[in-house]
Amino acid sequence: MNSVSPRQLEVFVAIAAGGTVRGAAEQLHLTQPAASMALGELERLLGYRVFDRIQQRLHLNAHGRRLLPRARDILERLREFGLGDAGEDLSGELRLGASNTIGNYLVGDLLGGFVAAHPRVSIRLHVDNSASILAGMLDYSLDLGCIEGPAAHPQLELLPWRSDTLCVCAPPNHRLAGRKRLRPDDFAGARWILREAGSATRSQAERVLAALPAGETVLELDQSEAIKQAVIAGLGLALLPAIAVEEARLSGRIAVLPTPFLPLQRELSLVLHRQRHRGALLGAFLASVGAG
Repeated sequence: MNSVSPRQLEVFVAIAAGGTVRGAAEQLHLTQPAASMALGELERLLGYRVFDRIQQRLHLNAHGRRLLPRARDILERLREFGLGDAGEDLSGELRLGASNTIGNYLVGDLLGGFVAAHPRVSIRLHVDNSASILAGMLDYSLDLGCIEGPAAHPQLELLPWRSDTLCVCAPPNHRLAGRKRLRPDDFAGARWILREAGSATRSQAERVLAALPAGETVLELDQSEAIKQAVIAGLGLALLPAIAVEEARLSGRIAVLPTPFLPLQRELSLVLHRQRHRGALLGAFLASVGAG
């Protein structure tokens, strides 16, 4: 009886990533008929289709979604047979997800050491809010995530990476700017600009605002940079990562208000799926960020 071949799994994984046989063929340096034949033979051996054909694109069906993480694990284990002890020979692809603060302001700290040490590894970085990154980990579309704040799910494991600090920001001409001492009551009726629901910064902002007198939410935006510009324009106060506003603070375009009475520290964490094989690529990446 014939069995599924590594090449068939490679074609399946490549089509799952790009949605077309042509793209998979180009990625794997095959002809398009050869890639189509490999997919057809895979589905014949399995006894079921793994893609739905919709408008000239292939979309994973329930069988395909169940098979994909197993196929990726098998291919990674096979690649490891050729590595020996030479870590510098690592090659392949890592699909990483980072929440907005990390992806926009800390990407060098997250990726720099690994990219320099392993130039043959291809990195695909998806930047979105924390809820989206966690969803990508659960459906195996991401190999590893890096998020702000907690995440409680039995299939996910969090490893601490580093600490981060939020700050309350105001336009330089705001009535609270320049005051050396503030009290919670000073924020009564304040106008706030918040991140969108699903972001870790929004979740922490809601906890912070619960400790202050009632105010008004005037805007919800999905990027810290957009919120920063709204604060500079005088539209309201905001709770933002300190690293995101440091340049604007130093240039005098934003005032950071002294609020020692608010809980503004948070942890940045790496997220791993407990059932995903942690092969050489993941192991090397974790070691590069001090979590190996």
